[in-house]
Amino acid sequence: MNGSRRAFLATTGAAVLGGLAGCIGAPGGGGGDETTTPSTGETTDGTTTADAGGNLADVELRFETLAGGFASPVDVAIPEGFDGDRRFVVDQPGRMWLHSEMELHSDPYLDITDRVVDLNGYDERGFLGVAFHPEFVDNGRLYLRYSTPRRSGTPSNYSHTFVLSELTVDPEAMTVSADSERTLLEIPQPQSNHNAGALAFGPDGYLYVAVGDGGAGNDQGTGHANDWYDGVAGGNGQDVTSNLLGSILRIDVDAEGEDRPYGIPDDNPLVGREGFDEQYAWGFRNPWRLSFDGEDLYAADVGQARWEEVNLVERGGNYGWNVREGAHCFRADDCPTETPDGTPLVDPVLEYPHTGSGPSGIAVIGGYVYRGEEIPALSGAYVFADWQSRGRLFAARPQASKPWDIAEIPISDRDDGGTNVLSFGRDPTGELYVCTSNNRGVSGTSGTLNRIRSV
Repeated sequence: MNGSRRAFLATTGAAVLGGLAGCIGAPGGGGGDETTTPSTGETTDGTTTADAGGNLADVELRFETLAGGFASPVDVAIPEGFDGDRRFVVDQPGRMWLHSEMELHSDPYLDITDRVVDLNGYDERGFLGVAFHPEFVDNGRLYLRYSTPRRSGTPSNYSHTFVLSELTVDPEAMTVSADSERTLLEIPQPQSNHNAGALAFGPDGYLYVAVGDGGAGNDQGTGHANDWYDGVAGGNGQDVTSNLLGSILRIDVDAEGEDRPYGIPDDNPLVGREGFDEQYAWGFRNPWRLSFDGEDLYAADVGQARWEEVNLVERGGNYGWNVREGAHCFRADDCPTETPDGTPLVDPVLEYPHTGSGPSGIAVIGGYVYRGEEIPALSGAYVFADWQSRGRLFAARPQASKPWDIAEIPISDRDDGGTNVLSFGRDPTGELYVCTSNNRGVSGTSGTLNRIRSV
């Protein structure tokens, strides 16, 4: 694997968030009974993750709407080598659209509606993520993450099957077919919610895959393992031996194993130990969007009923769910801060409550560190949102202690930008994009692709 590859910064991006909070219509919403210092390594543009811009309180932003008419745009990806002039938008019902030369092409770039589960109203399943290989301009390989009806190996009482697949296409084509699809990974999904779905290539050239905890409330019920923590019976977030749910995976798509169509990096934390070799980090509920900034991997994890969080993900890290929600005990007045073998539960670098006088919301939407030139005051800040954005974004800069301070940034001149934020993207120049919608489900045409601009 070529370790010098630049990272493809996959988008992080609402109906799919479901399991976002305990509310229907938000990503990652629950179901049932729902009562570190970053590295300062060099980034791709020579700056560091700790670089500071201006005062975030002085930042004024607006949305420049580039395209509309989407049902539920949950991902936007810009391949390396296209200099930001091609933006690919994933629409949850099963289509991906190409926006180039400032217009949306009349036909979908890719249509996999025949493979995606039927969606009706609010649903967290669907076409959930895409990542272009770091060398897409040369090899034409892209990776899809979607929900399909139950396949062989998925129990009959489960909701659907998680699919990760690879396509090889003509990099210059305006439309492509899914005929070359090669399935890489299938995961039985017990419930319809908490599907995560983000894909991102890291600077190491490996593909990182976000996987939710399997759904329902509390990480319990059908399809949930018995873990080490007795305070909440179950579940998948704290178990690494029963299934791949509640984790972030790391695989080598440029290799094959003896029993799988991809390779396992030798330094994955569970190689040679009990657990699944694919797992890179665990203890997640519904990680809605991943992004890299240099070596730093940001993962937003949607909470259940009280706290939303963003984590800096490290190899072998355990991020606490369902022992903790954010940095707080879940469904208990007191809880452990480490596993029985002494592994610490890692607190988030960012968190905010569902209610309160400061930043609040119901379902976090992961974003990117801003590395563009148009908004100098935003330089080096991680920009993200809540699904129920109410005309604002959030931003934060790395600090020595956790949690970092969060600034609320109002959005003026929204054009046609919708009220609910679903996902973000970043182009090779470091400028940011955001997908929004006015819908609570996957019908309608109110979804928009917007570029973030200064006022």
